[in-house]
Amino acid sequence: MADVTLEELRRRLGDHDFVLLDVRTRPEFDGEAGAHCDPRQGHILGAVSLPLDRLLECRGADDVRALVGLAEGVEVIAYCHSGSRSGFAAQVLQGAGYEARNYPGSWHEWSRAVSD
Repeated sequence: MADVTLEELRRRLGDHDFVLLDVRTRPEFDGEAGAHCDPRQGHILGAVSLPLDRLLECRGADDVRALVGLAEGVEVIAYCHSGSRSGFAAQVLQGAGYEARNYPGSWHEWSRAVSD
């Protein structure tokens, strides 16, 4: 499955045909922590926080589906700070039956390119 680009995410952001998952820590999501290289902190408007560490506590696909709480067939786009954690999260989500894709530009790219 192809990664999500900045342009695609910008175009689709108001749509309701996918869920945007921020897999960074809750303080990163809330803008209380983050990388100093980013011009601003926070999260992409409309994103749902699901830290990767919580996802990795799951013992199998059933646990992942119970934690995420979405029906199979719902597209999930994951992002983090630079695409590494979200790439791993997308693989875990795919293994649980979700149509999951990574936004590798993640917050590092978004915080520079888009003011939401």
